[in-house]
Amino acid sequence: MKSFLKYTLATIVGVFISFLLISFFLLGTLGIMSSMMTSEKPVEIRDNSVLYFRLSANVPERTPAFPFFGMDPFNLNLQTVTGLNDILANIRKAKEDDRIKGIYLEAGTGYPGIGTVEEIRNALLDFKTSGKFVLFYCPGILLQSAYYLGTAADTLYLNPAGTMQFTGLRSEIMFYKKALEKLGVRVQVVKHGKFKSAVEPFIRDHMSKENREQIRVYMSSIWGYLLDSIGTARDLTPEELNRLADSLLIDSPQAAVKYGLVDGIRYRDEVLDELKQLSGTSGKLHLISMSKYTKVQPKKKSLPEDKIAIVYAFGDIVMGDGADNNIGAKRFANAIRKAREDSSVKAIVLRVNSPGGSALASDIIWREVSLAEQTKPVVASMGTYAASGGYYILSPADSVFTLPVTLTGSIGVFGLIPDLQKLMNDKLGITFDVEKTNRYADFGSLYRPLSPGEKAFLTTQIENTYKMFVDHVSEGRDLRPSYVDSIGQGRVWSGLNALQNGLADARGGLYDAVDAAAGMAGLETYRTVDYPKQKEPFQEMMKQLAGEVRLMTLPKELRQVWSTWQELTALKKKYTIQARMPFIPEIY
Repeated sequence: MKSFLKYTLATIVGVFISFLLISFFLLGTLGIMSSMMTSEKPVEIRDNSVLYFRLSANVPERTPAFPFFGMDPFNLNLQTVTGLNDILANIRKAKEDDRIKGIYLEAGTGYPGIGTVEEIRNALLDFKTSGKFVLFYCPGILLQSAYYLGTAADTLYLNPAGTMQFTGLRSEIMFYKKALEKLGVRVQVVKHGKFKSAVEPFIRDHMSKENREQIRVYMSSIWGYLLDSIGTARDLTPEELNRLADSLLIDSPQAAVKYGLVDGIRYRDEVLDELKQLSGTSGKLHLISMSKYTKVQPKKKSLPEDKIAIVYAFGDIVMGDGADNNIGAKRFANAIRKAREDSSVKAIVLRVNSPGGSALASDIIWREVSLAEQTKPVVASMGTYAASGGYYILSPADSVFTLPVTLTGSIGVFGLIPDLQKLMNDKLGITFDVEKTNRYADFGSLYRPLSPGEKAFLTTQIENTYKMFVDHVSEGRDLRPSYVDSIGQGRVWSGLNALQNGLADARGGLYDAVDAAAGMAGLETYRTVDYPKQKEPFQEMMKQLAGEVRLMTLPKELRQVWSTWQELTALKKKYTIQARMPFIPEIY
């Protein structure tokens, strides 16, 4: 007993000391970052400079208030994150900046959503109308989404040792049903919408025919659009591009050149030498990164009093305040209300890049968007995803802009409650007992199956929520409820499909939506203001690091158990009725 107490006390003391040491380390790290931010020199742009942009997987809709947000705190790889808003603004700014001669775009190791890629590609095409150059280089593996972006460039190069993927799109879904059965977990599902396939991985071992149909339709729509755009840029027909994909002919950089997909094979030093020539520099090449160029102020102009508010809604839709990388119902409802009540804000643009989430949270935000639309013009701009709850919140808008590659619709809801009774009883030997005042006081328990009465109760809630969703879309889009139901049922559509079936009004990106909002408000001069206000950066960073500290203080043997437990408890959150996309497709 004494040995047990001794080792237990030693473990507690060790964990406490580890926590203190890690905390001091993290505070020191934050101090270093803070001093880097405050002591940064003013950005100077030399003549004949080139704007440099390395494509990254981490391109949020807005640049985070904390520039290193999302980095690994223990690796100190201090790469700043630039949001789509600043990337688009920088490309526009560079178009008019005589010191910037062109843009050098380099493929990274990861790629953002296809909607983000489309927005940047369109901005590059507009930049080229100034007569300035755009050069694209891939130093490694060139995936399809990066290649699609690269086709906006005047010149496209691939590394001699690089590879290129050009094989078409696929949707690959992981199903957990059999694994959950082995663990003794049964997932109880109630949904409305035959296409609402978010729950399929938990209750099936393969796609339903409805899910396969919707995936085939929207993937064919997006692939066809990509082929048309690539074909126009590279002077190739969609038929020839499909032949290259179906025959696996792009098996080397030389083949990519031979079939006209890229212009040449270069090492990076050769690319940099060419950039010197293109920019008219005889000495050192002047590259300025996107993050630094953001700090360069455009030519000073007097700020107009009239404003257009851009409300950035990206990430999962959740209750409460949320964080900067999701959509908290309370925080976003307050932001929209402030924009509505501000007399200097003449119009609102709701930028949505969300697969949905909580149906209740979606409805809270919908209400504020609906009230705003009654007061001033509201225009919606859809990013990579604006589906399910993401579409719910924008449905009252006066006008909806979509990108051809946007995934939208998914008008449907579901509820999901896992039954962990067999796992706990048979696998782990853990049992539960309950005493209650009323028959259904333990409704939603994870440790017993739903009764028929409880399942009927949940079904009624799902049906009521679906009807409310359909009614909101019907009213906002001026469509018959029966028609909304026919294109609803949880079905996901591409942006091109949405233009055909009435879920969207016009094709375009964020700036197109802003221009439309200005026109509706009768504004010739205006400035844009961003909502909601971003959270305190260091507070957000400390929250991000708290999880890492907690995990590191656990004994190694417990870390895997902790990860498994987190996954199981995450399922519990699905009890709330969800308006969420079936899955998050990624185009590579």
